[in-house]
Amino acid sequence: MLQIAPSILAADFLHLEKDIQLVNRCGDILHLDVMDGSLVPNISFGFSVIDQVAKIATAPMDAHLMVVHPERWFDKVASDGIQMCSFHWEAAGSNTSRYIDRLHRLGLKAGVAINPDVPVSRLYPYIGKADYFLVMSVFAGFGGQKFIYETLDRVAALRAEIARRGAQALIEIDGGVYEGNVRAAEEAGVDIVVAGSAVYGADDPAAAISALRGA
Repeated sequence: MLQIAPSILAADFLHLEKDIQLVNRCGDILHLDVMDGSLVPNISFGFSVIDQVAKIATAPMDAHLMVVHPERWFDKVASDGIQMCSFHWEAAGSNTSRYIDRLHRLGLKAGVAINPDVPVSRLYPYIGKADYFLVMSVFAGFGGQKFIYETLDRVAALRAEIARRGAQALIEIDGGVYEGNVRAAEEAGVDIVVAGSAVYGADDPAAAISALRGA
């Protein structure tokens, strides 16, 4: 079944505990968008916030490091009890395999992320190494962007290559997903959908999660 990962980037930070408890009750994964203002043109929140989130989160946490030196934060991610951590190929380059190995040594599931302007084939060398791949369906840096439909072809190509190699890996997408396009994403081969505005902007966020999941 499709897993839904609400992103607290779109949550109400004046009532953040309430929005985290929503994910604990109804979501599958709690998505944490960490932006440094360098790799992406925005700053979100840092580990002073995540330290507090980790105290009450019971859903698995997924840190998406949109930063130029993700390796500097791997130990901190692990110490906060985060189970999944993705970093951008654009930041890691030739160090990607080494970063995957380091995350594994820390006991985390390792993910490699790419923006829409990076060929999806850049991920192929890490099939069989990474636990999941994050194919951005908008350009990383801001919430509320429109879904880029070419992402579906990119996901399908990646899913086919994973299958061709007889490997196992999850595919996650992030950005612009809502009830009107989530089934197409699932059919293309997506396993995890990050949803911000589609959940926290809904009148009934719990019902929105259920609708996205297809339950």
